[in-house]
Amino acid sequence: MRIALTGSSGKLGRVVERELRSNGYDVIGMDLAGPRGPGFVQVDLTDYGQVIDAFSGVGDRHDGIDAVVHLGAIPAPGIRSDVATFHNNMPATFNVFWAAVRLGIRRIVYASSETVLGLPFDVPPPYIPVDEEYPARPESVYSLVKTLEEQLATELVRWHPDLSITALRFSNVMDPEDYATFASFDEDALLRKWNLWGYIDGRDGAQAVQRALEVAAPGFDRFIIAAADTVMSRPNADLIAEVFPGVPVTREVGPNETLLSIERARRILGFEPRHSWRDGA
Repeated sequence: MRIALTGSSGKLGRVVERELRSNGYDVIGMDLAGPRGPGFVQVDLTDYGQVIDAFSGVGDRHDGIDAVVHLGAIPAPGIRSDVATFHNNMPATFNVFWAAVRLGIRRIVYASSETVLGLPFDVPPPYIPVDEEYPARPESVYSLVKTLEEQLATELVRWHPDLSITALRFSNVMDPEDYATFASFDEDALLRKWNLWGYIDGRDGAQAVQRALEVAAPGFDRFIIAAADTVMSRPNADLIAEVFPGVPVTREVGPNETLLSIERARRILGFEPRHSWRDGA
């Protein structure tokens, strides 16, 4: 399967590119910047002409693609102004989705975000662990775009019943070298309350992408993608009692089990995190 991977130069994109290639996929990286060579095409995703042309074929690089993994975006709120974030991310995703539809590409996997769950949870979540069952609660322009992208995907698959679009609501992406800082989080429960003390190892993020490419059914679906544990050594019972004392806990959770439920991704995609900061690498 030949994959167009947008955002291939980003933190998650670099890992996804490496892991997909190691598992036999033909990956064409697409981003504003990247290494010159046969596996990369420079593309401005906000320019529809560039997107559909790059998906169609580029010189001797490739002559068409089978699926799209769309990670290209301003990756978080607060990096650029709200207007700049909207004007980049929303058109980029529309262009990627629309070009794929026009070219008959019927499998899209893309980065949604944990932010649609209500981050930074200044308004407490409706219950813990959070899951995909309650409506999106965007609290930033970045998250608003992610919510609109999910609605866009919902309508496109209604128009095209053979189209598969999978939204992966990634938690905070981490590389192994990031884990050295995790011990300091225990000093203040509020430091990481903004995403219920969650994270995702980039290698497990890549695993989720591959699982979605392989097993996602036609239609639209969305999945929380997080590590199996929290960033904290402190037990969940203490954290919840201190920070979210009035929030219902809907089931028993382990002392350090993720509070960003990944049960749906496990059940439908076969996703199972393999990496933890507790392992040291």
